[in-house]
Amino acid sequence: MSIILVTGPSRSGKSEWAEQIAAQSQLPVFYIATAREDVHDPEWQARIEQHQRRRPAAWVTRPVPFALSDCIAQAEAGDCLLIDSLGTWVANCLGESAAQWTQKCEDLLETLTQTSATVILVSEETGWGLVPSYPTGRLFRDRLGSLTRDITPLTQAAYLVCMGMAINLKKIGVPVPKR
Repeated sequence: MSIILVTGPSRSGKSEWAEQIAAQSQLPVFYIATAREDVHDPEWQARIEQHQRRRPAAWVTRPVPFALSDCIAQAEAGDCLLIDSLGTWVANCLGESAAQWTQKCEDLLETLTQTSATVILVSEETGWGLVPSYPTGRLFRDRLGSLTRDITPLTQAAYLVCMGMAINLKKIGVPVPKR
């Protein structure tokens, strides 16, 4: 079992880095796509198609917009799950109440600790800018930031990808105590 987190800002190369890690694993790769297609949004569809074109034909794609814990729980030893992305999954779940969201996160963390598969999680860094002026933006940013912070202690590697460069924060970082 190995859990790897890859995070960074938009267009930084984080998905490409995660794809490289998955390819180098030499395991069967299951690409877990959290994005929901929207034929009425051509720019969104173009982003999805760009990701699809990069994937090797041997990789199996599974659309999982909501049931992420269940998907991970079904993986077997020797599988590599590339989950792209946590941010999209969080966005899909913004309608959850605070209690429902807390339970969903607890389930995800528990499932990650129990899986025997290799799991590579891609996540966006959204907290480096201004605090959003609208409640849904703040909720998204806070939920994603807290989730990645809670996942990081479970990882064997936590990469920050910025400007096309990947840094393993588990090698050079110092954990910040959570209060």
